[in-house]
Amino acid sequence: MLPVKAIPFISISIVSHGQGNLVGEVLGDLARIGESVRIEVILTKNCAETLPVSVEEISYPLRVVENVVPKGFGTNHNATFRLAAGEWFCVLNPDIRMPKNPFPILIEEIERQQAAVIAPAVLSPTGKIEDSIRRFPTPISLAGKLLGRGSGQYSFKVGDETFAADWVGGMFMLFRAEDYRRVGGFDEGFFLYYEDVDICTRLWKAGRPVLACPKAQVIHDARRASRRNLRYMRWHAGSMARYLSKHWLRLPNKAHFE
Repeated sequence: MLPVKAIPFISISIVSHGQGNLVGEVLGDLARIGESVRIEVILTKNCAETLPVSVEEISYPLRVVENVVPKGFGTNHNATFRLAAGEWFCVLNPDIRMPKNPFPILIEEIERQQAAVIAPAVLSPTGKIEDSIRRFPTPISLAGKLLGRGSGQYSFKVGDETFAADWVGGMFMLFRAEDYRRVGGFDEGFFLYYEDVDICTRLWKAGRPVLACPKAQVIHDARRASRRNLRYMRWHAGSMARYLSKHWLRLPNKAHFE
């Protein structure tokens, strides 16, 4: 067994929006990851709910934060980061499942390539690769997506080598805590959507690479509310406009870092 100081310490931020059953499952997955990493979990209840597990039942440090009023994606994770003690900071959706421990290979790869953030391949419950690793959006690429002419997704297979990606999805992001702090965390001006694209863009602009690691995989039971709910559609459109106004004329030149 490695000395305690040699074991990576990861602070994991999970935000629940009345998703107690999913939270119970992901907490169970984290209990089975073994001794290759040391973890603490900070769980934010973004609305009132009863969880299917208690803090006393969990074998690793678990802290529960209860919001009086719901907060946005970035605001919640930034608040968690201020409580976090780990040298690694993982943003994790409650609807992610981890049949195998993804953290050792992710940390090995991010250390080897000296990057700021890394993500695994995200699979649907049927094993299909989801579009969570993509190129920077532009007005032209977004128009093409609306017309069904491509989504900007990278082409790769499960098990492929780690590669530099423009951005990775916010359902699972593993940051060096120092890099998350350096860029000020998520932009809280985004309430929902595009926070992940924005922080990856800002990391690239700061000269800190973003990686995708298909050698590690997690499963995502996606719930794409923006396709069904007008309020979510408005948030999505507003976040898209905010991102483009911030970045599309000043996208980073990744060639300097590859």
